[in-house]
Amino acid sequence: MNRRALLSTMLGKEADSPAPMVALPPVNSGLQPYQGRWTFAQASHLLRRTMFGPTFAQMKEAVQTGMDAVVEALLKDQPLPDLPINVNQGDPLLSFGETWVDKEIPRGNADAINKRRLSLRSWMMETLLEEGMSVREKMTVFWMDHFVVELFITRDPTFMYKHITFMRELATGDFREMVKKATLSPSMLRYLNGNDNNKNAPNENYARELLELFTVGKGDLAGEGDYTTFTEKDVEQAAKALTGWKDEGYYKRSDNERTGARFLPNLHDTSTKQLSPRFNNTQIPNKGADEYAYLIDVIFESPFVATYICEKLYRYFVFYKISDEVRQNVIEPMAQIFRDNNYTIKPVLEALFKSEHFYDALNRGPMIKNPVDFMMSSFKQFEVEIPSRDDLTRRYFMLNKMYAELEDMQMELFDPPDVAGWKAYYQEPLYYRIWINSVTLPERVKFSDSITGRGFTAGSIRAKVDVFYFVETVDDPYDPNSVVGDFAKILFPQPLTQGQLDGLKEILIPGLPDFEWTIEYEEYKNNPNDTKIADSVEKKLRSLVTAMVNMPEYYLS
Repeated sequence: MNRRALLSTMLGKEADSPAPMVALPPVNSGLQPYQGRWTFAQASHLLRRTMFGPTFAQMKEAVQTGMDAVVEALLKDQPLPDLPINVNQGDPLLSFGETWVDKEIPRGNADAINKRRLSLRSWMMETLLEEGMSVREKMTVFWMDHFVVELFITRDPTFMYKHITFMRELATGDFREMVKKATLSPSMLRYLNGNDNNKNAPNENYARELLELFTVGKGDLAGEGDYTTFTEKDVEQAAKALTGWKDEGYYKRSDNERTGARFLPNLHDTSTKQLSPRFNNTQIPNKGADEYAYLIDVIFESPFVATYICEKLYRYFVFYKISDEVRQNVIEPMAQIFRDNNYTIKPVLEALFKSEHFYDALNRGPMIKNPVDFMMSSFKQFEVEIPSRDDLTRRYFMLNKMYAELEDMQMELFDPPDVAGWKAYYQEPLYYRIWINSVTLPERVKFSDSITGRGFTAGSIRAKVDVFYFVETVDDPYDPNSVVGDFAKILFPQPLTQGQLDGLKEILIPGLPDFEWTIEYEEYKNNPNDTKIADSVEKKLRSLVTAMVNMPEYYLS
């Protein structure tokens, strides 16, 4: 039996509804609206791909709400998170709990400056944990991989906060405006040498990435210096159009100092810039401080912008392989929607998340979770508690330890490996498989074993799965089949085989009939303070969830 036939058989019978087998769409399904059944399988798939670790309650609610309403909720604009704050008693310029954003930097106090960077890291993890029913944080991480800057290089935490914030504000909004904001982002000006770009010595670093990585992408080589989508001449001319900009407010000397970008007319190249046939031989006259925006508008006249971004969105939300059929039936229709909506992201995502192709059986489960998704799934699906905001120092300390763990798994959020981002989203032929290697696999196993076992620790702080709480989230905690089956529905993107379910049940009640679990769990519920009974039940549940997070299926989305 091939993979499609196997999945058709498995998915034809929902765990919560013994309905007859349903015919699945063909492999060349496209962007036409999904017309199939809306069950737990489809709802959970949507949430796994658009959120970091949806809970069982959220998945079940999505089934009841229906696809249209869930997609609307996921794409709804959200207020920005609260500002990151100071939890360092040693910062001479800040009170405890006060934000450091747009505040004077304590020059000469390396420890205080570093603590602000650690605060930024903790704040980012907190924002991911508290994303709610929204695709915004998934998209924020997408844009962090697209408009890459590295905190290790730019250093200033306020600069990085500003950079993340414009991407979060426009996460599903106007992509053209996002490119314009990225161009004048003080972090970007510093990271890709925009500060050094002037009429006397044009620096091509940002101009090249503006074309190759941020807008049209790099196509096949069509001739010397011609990459189908742009040419070396376009890089040279674009660099001249971008001259004259400097960041300001770096390591602020006072709270009143402005943070952003400023234009210096005397450093701007006022000549007319001549682009190649790839951009219709357009000439860019001197427009002073407005010239960068005019250049970007010209770039957006290229049809390659929409195709390139839609390919990236497809690889992020669906799968890395783009066949000729997918390009014709999915990517090009997405790109046309993108153009028709003046490069607004939301309509593109709406069409994708409501499409036949998105819910195709082969698109459920083949994606390896990135480290953020892997970690957040563990914390959020098990609903693991960390210190509350009433204990800010310990809370931020735990959040920062979580960030450091991502670094060990090779996905440090504020420091991607290079300007192209994480290789898992562009490096052929491995793509997502790059996340799993001889270094990262032991780190993942160590992390998952800790959080389901003795606890994931940050100093004396311990975060671990409360198995008694978790088992109460299933439909019938007294039935071992419900326990194992619902745990599997929560943790895995595809149904397990009956043999796998039987093997897991054996961990829960080794060699015993089902009613033995019912009796033991009922005895625990009647006597929760009986240590012997509680320890026995906890040991079995903890062994079960530990075994499940070590299964290959747990690594998939």
